[in-house]
Amino acid sequence: MAEYALHCFAQSGHSYKAALMLALCDADWEPVFVDFFNGEARSPEFRAVNAMGECPVLTHGDLTMTQSGVMLDYLSKQFGRFGPATEEEHREILRWVLFENHKLNSFQGIYRFMLQFAPEKARNEDVNRFLKGRVTAALAVLDDHLKDREWIAADRATVADIACSGYLFYPREEYGWSEDERWSSIEAWQERVKALPGWKAPYDLMPGYPLGAKT
Repeated sequence: MAEYALHCFAQSGHSYKAALMLALCDADWEPVFVDFFNGEARSPEFRAVNAMGECPVLTHGDLTMTQSGVMLDYLSKQFGRFGPATEEEHREILRWVLFENHKLNSFQGIYRFMLQFAPEKARNEDVNRFLKGRVTAALAVLDDHLKDREWIAADRATVADIACSGYLFYPREEYGWSEDERWSSIEAWQERVKALPGWKAPYDLMPGYPLGAKT
């Protein structure tokens, strides 16, 4: 049995943040597939594990954690990696973790869900246009921040970089981006993230891809 277990599914960018952190830290971990698209996260059995009915859920011994930001903070302390070196860095990391959770990954996740996974009757062009606007605004903020720096919150990769990776490593096609819709500073940063030892793409790290698969 692995030391860490991550309840997750391949299409979840919030799960990817935790899975990527575990991979980068070379942790002894295993993914536990959650059949989200068939309602498992809303089942009484899953809600007994996480009353919020969300993925990911991380277990480590007798400890159960929900919310990806909590997991990243916990793992950075467990492994002594990707954390702050100073109080100033701690505040900057926290600032970007809160930004990604409220503005970046939240809207990317919803927008991609509406495009790729929502039932046809639930799709709405006006809603999607609004969501796309929120996503592009958040991406513009991050892209501008990365113009003159290699990493988001420090002079090295930190939890902030892993947190902001959540939905950025899924295929561009899943968002319907055109060739004109590019963010060059983010793309350069993505190459640096991909060069970190242990990096893997979401669909190579978590079970459930293609949709309907359980391994």
